[in-house]
Amino acid sequence: MKRFITTFKNIFSIEELRTRIFTTIMFLVMFRLGSFVVLPGVDPSKITEGTNTSGILGVINTFSGGAFNNVSVFGLGIMPYISASIVLQLLTFAVPYFQRLQKDGESGRKTINQYTRILTIFITVAQSIGYLAATLDEGMIYEGMNTPFMNVVRIVTLISGTMFCMWIGERITEKGIGNGISMLIMIGIVSRLPFALMAEVSSKNLEGALPLLIEFAALFAVIMLVVLVQQATRRIPIQYTKQIAGGKQVIGQRQYLPLKLIAAGVMPIIFAQSVMFLPAIIGSSFPDSEFATTIGSTMSDFTSWQYNVAFATMIILFTYFYTAITVNPNSIAEDLRRNGGFIPSVKPGLATSEYIDDVLTKITLPGSIFLALLAILPAFASMTGIEKEFAYFYGGTSLLIMIGVVLDTLQQIESFLLMKHYDGMMQTGRVKGRLDTAAV
Repeated sequence: MKRFITTFKNIFSIEELRTRIFTTIMFLVMFRLGSFVVLPGVDPSKITEGTNTSGILGVINTFSGGAFNNVSVFGLGIMPYISASIVLQLLTFAVPYFQRLQKDGESGRKTINQYTRILTIFITVAQSIGYLAATLDEGMIYEGMNTPFMNVVRIVTLISGTMFCMWIGERITEKGIGNGISMLIMIGIVSRLPFALMAEVSSKNLEGALPLLIEFAALFAVIMLVVLVQQATRRIPIQYTKQIAGGKQVIGQRQYLPLKLIAAGVMPIIFAQSVMFLPAIIGSSFPDSEFATTIGSTMSDFTSWQYNVAFATMIILFTYFYTAITVNPNSIAEDLRRNGGFIPSVKPGLATSEYIDDVLTKITLPGSIFLALLAILPAFASMTGIEKEFAYFYGGTSLLIMIGVVLDTLQQIESFLLMKHYDGMMQTGRVKGRLDTAAV
């Protein structure tokens, strides 16, 4: 306890870190307040009666922190931006023009970000139409406000809300702590946890405390397993050539290159979940089409086998895809060669790059399968009698995102502490799973 208090004091004794934490809190409060501002012309007193949060719409509502169900200006949240990011990242693999932009460094990154923002607007327009069709009916709108002009106003408001959420996320990443986009999704999920918990406790009132204790014990075990797997690494030994120190030749120090079992973090889950929202939105946008409504209803039920097979498959694919983006074996091999480092029994250069790529491919498979199995765990939890809203947190996307964002944020805070020569978050001075040696 004393160590925790000391670490807490150290965190707030660093001016830059203190400023970043307060900045993050300020932006998160702005995001939460916006979730309660309803769209123009909508009667707030009729919202609870008219909205539907079953199936995948319930997941969307959880991701948005209730903004979806509140018919809020932030009703679509950050999801259109994530969808646009997926499209642009796919283009950087398939289209030579975007490949060149990606290699152009900072200027290319800014251009890609600009394209992402523009595409976000178009996606938000399409999703706004489906959102309004799925959530609004005449009884929820004030008299005289259900006109084509007001519908356009509501669509423009949703676009503005999404762009503002995107801006908040970028500001948190730049001036706050953690990844802003992931932080917004996490705070939305956490805000729904008390409601889900109360619903589960109420449903188990007549059964006594034992079922709840078993559920919470199992949930704790799942959380521990997720932390363990997300922090697991495969360490590749790195040997450095002999160096001159103090006029004497010194044997190069052996260090390790840690490759995480899940190098892509939570992004494959977020990407896959945003894609899974599309069938529900399309089905809501075309209520007169039997095909669209059938697909929408089937892929909106997170307990159906079709939904879970599609979701698990996309998670595995996105894990490989995002790992390829975030970990560049060629760049690592070049950095090693430049600094006089090499992997024992492996030639520098191309052979080193291929070796790292081979190891990464092998460890990504079990990592992606673990992510996929954990993501569909809520379906099995729901089948055991756990309330659906609480089952979302029982493994699955919600739990992975919360744990992933918390770990990433702790690692960033720890970096500030170590940089200022304070003890880290753990007794070892590092959050478990971080680099144990100097950066390659």
